[in-house]
Amino acid sequence: MMIKIKTQKVLATLALTAMATATLGSTYAATQIGTASVNNTTSFDTAIMWDESFPGTASGSVSGIVVTATVDPSLSMELSTGALDLGNLVAGVQATGTLDIEVGTNAANGLSITARSGSGWLTNTSDSSIQINDLTTDGVAESYKFLSAINATADSTIAGFTQTANLDTQINNNTTEHTIYTSNKPQQTNGLDDITFTVAATSNAQTAAGNYQDTITFTVTGNF
Repeated sequence: MMIKIKTQKVLATLALTAMATATLGSTYAATQIGTASVNNTTSFDTAIMWDESFPGTASGSVSGIVVTATVDPSLSMELSTGALDLGNLVAGVQATGTLDIEVGTNAANGLSITARSGSGWLTNTSDSSIQINDLTTDGVAESYKFLSAINATADSTIAGFTQTANLDTQINNNTTEHTIYTSNKPQQTNGLDDITFTVAATSNAQTAAGNYQDTITFTVTGNF
């Protein structure tokens, strides 16, 4: 009887050992054989695990590697001429001078162009108190205007692109930045014809004889 009991104990022990081995084998079916890492930092460290088989596989991964890039901003403006000659003004007849402007940018929110008069009007070069404008400071009201208009098909292929150029205003100060053009998305440089800018002057019978002049500053601003 004693031998039988001992034999049963041995068999039971062997069975438990086999079960434990099977359990351990299924739980720990892979072994770490290395580490996937990034040089000089431990935050990316991940175990490389082997499936303990021949033939077999081992694998590990590093995640969260950041890719960065920069596109430098670009902005350009080209005017077709550096001078606008209105010629001899005839009383009551509007005289005009025009130039074309081409712009380009990769600014995400487009760009704008402003024009500002240097003297605030056409000024007599011999007597700065004599001016051609719609004010009566010198006793005579005339007309001196800035105008703008779109002059070409849009240079942008981006959906939703819009451009506006519809200025038509009297010029009577040298501080206002008159917006002559705006766009809302990037656009390429293509030719020389995005915008037509016009200066228009009208004298009257009392406008003093002489030479008149103004200087205009054009400013382009990209909205990056």
